[in-house]
Amino acid sequence: MSTTPSQSAPRPPTSLRERKKQQTRDALIDTALRLFQQNGFAETTLDEVCATAEVSKRTFFRYFAGKEDVAVAPHHELWLAYQREIESLTPTRGTVFETLQEVLLAALEGMTTPRWAERAVAGRQLAETSPSITAHCLSFCDRISDETWRTLCGRLGLTDTEDLRPRLAQDLLVAAFHSAMEQWAQQPGPKTLPGLRSRLQDTFTAASQATTFTGAPALDDGRE
Repeated sequence: MSTTPSQSAPRPPTSLRERKKQQTRDALIDTALRLFQQNGFAETTLDEVCATAEVSKRTFFRYFAGKEDVAVAPHHELWLAYQREIESLTPTRGTVFETLQEVLLAALEGMTTPRWAERAVAGRQLAETSPSITAHCLSFCDRISDETWRTLCGRLGLTDTEDLRPRLAQDLLVAAFHSAMEQWAQQPGPKTLPGLRSRLQDTFTAASQATTFTGAPALDDGRE
């Protein structure tokens, strides 16, 4: 048995207070990423980020735990949305891996914040050159993977914690996502959500075929 994600996507802020909070958060992300790219992640202080964004450090910490957190905020947004989609799955037919693909694509559709794609690429580029961001990403990924795996087992009605299949299905999904992100970030031209979605779908297809892929047979060169 598998499941499908809910059709509802995260809604944009509606009240004036929510819109102002979103504007402050967006300003912090854009300011931090710009300074990190211009001056270097390690070289940029939190005080500089706050001063440039014209907010206090106290305000900054209402939104983010630190520099690493704000640098990869777009990725956090996506995987937290993925986690919420997992929590609202309903039973249906299909494989677990196919369902997880639908869940992640549904989460991606919810990334309606302006410039999300551009920010996601910038955060990925920073992570490639910063050990502290990489460590932060690994810690976040491990936590989210563990939480969503447990939720997924509950939604599937699985009580056998020794069953490796749901965890492996999710691990394969995460690996496919990182592969798609790398290809998408490196391709020339503007970075858009439709472009990432298309790349993800192609990568999911390849991932589904990977477990049965045998490769081309070696040619017989006539040697004994």
